[in-house]
Amino acid sequence: MPLSIAAAFARPSYPVVVIGAGQAGLSISYLLKQQGIAHLVIERRRVAFAWREQRWDSFCLVTPNWQCTLPGFPYDGDDPEGFMKKDAIVDYLERYRAHFDPPVVEGVAVREVRANATARAGQPWAGQPGAGQPVEGRYIVDTSHGTIATDQIVVATGGYHQAILPAMAHALPASITQVHAIDYRNPAALPPGAVLVVGTGQSGCQLAEDLHLAGRTVHLCVGDAPRVARRYRGKDVVAWLDEMGYYDLPVERHPLGTGVRDKTNHYVTGRDGGHDIDLRQFAREGMRLYGRLNDIRDGVAQFDARLAEYLDGADAVSESIKTSIDAFIAQRGMAAPEEARYVPVWEPGAPVRALDLANSGITAVIWCVGFRSDYDWLKLPIFDARGYPHHARGVTPATGVYFLGLPWQYSWGSGRFSGVARDARHLLEAIAGTPTSC
Repeated sequence: MPLSIAAAFARPSYPVVVIGAGQAGLSISYLLKQQGIAHLVIERRRVAFAWREQRWDSFCLVTPNWQCTLPGFPYDGDDPEGFMKKDAIVDYLERYRAHFDPPVVEGVAVREVRANATARAGQPWAGQPGAGQPVEGRYIVDTSHGTIATDQIVVATGGYHQAILPAMAHALPASITQVHAIDYRNPAALPPGAVLVVGTGQSGCQLAEDLHLAGRTVHLCVGDAPRVARRYRGKDVVAWLDEMGYYDLPVERHPLGTGVRDKTNHYVTGRDGGHDIDLRQFAREGMRLYGRLNDIRDGVAQFDARLAEYLDGADAVSESIKTSIDAFIAQRGMAAPEEARYVPVWEPGAPVRALDLANSGITAVIWCVGFRSDYDWLKLPIFDARGYPHHARGVTPATGVYFLGLPWQYSWGSGRFSGVARDARHLLEAIAGTPTSC
């Protein structure tokens, strides 16, 4: 059961405060509790909120269930090769919470975290009942329900905070409904008519498929996101990459280095047991594909002419992954069934550069163009010019301040169920080795 707000704020300080109660926050809480380290987990809404409220109805994982390995609570279901749907993901996290009863207080928003300039000097701190008594703690956590001091903070809020809407969204006619992917739920929730989906990362491709399978006319703006096959030579590609050590590759050893953090994820799906997402096949079935959306003027969408290049590029990435799997099989002398390579099933004709939205019957636009991080509330000098935290495996230059659950924080799995446990254990060592006064 979550802590009551009154119980959480009954004490003025904690040795460790964890901000966020998703899979990252719960993971570090489990390890802290195992070590007997007192702490408080502050959750703005409720445990697993993003999975509950910010995913569409048919959402499911794109990684197999066996990769769900939270600390002390690996996947225990009867379908390890399957892909958990949204409700099952929420259930998994709720069962994890029940498994070890973390000290979580829900419905409390963190407004500001700042250095505590006076506590170390033994000066009274007036921000909490009992003022006049010195309160130790390097940092002050100011929340919607009170203020707490702490020596160590784990920021476990992920890296996707604010949905991006491009400036051209304001140019859409008022008659067209527009939503970000975070607010999409199902085809029936949109007005009747055709739908323009902007973006072909994982969300864009999966939402386009969701609408397409529901019989909606879909217009899809394609970008340079890569794709990956679901299965190859007898196994899920994720299983091959796991055997090949890809998921253990530290970000510093990745060919792109930390630049991989800015790359769009490969699109694939776990829907209906998992399969490839082939935009060319969608086009054969009636989906309309265009290049990247450049502008909207007077109700007319304008695209670049690079659709063929984007499709070819996505296919090339998928085939290159297969080539690496072939090489791995050959090097190990492994027995694996042969499989023919992908042959494109559709080729675009002359590029369509403009589309009149009203004449095309488009009544809704879904923006699948990503998120930006927001750490304005963290008033500490630990960020680069783009607002990304300086850190080494989640350990920042500020004593006692850590991040957990960032995409590619250390490896591919850092922001996922598969790698957050390893990152949390690394942070536990740092936390346990840092002296506290609370």
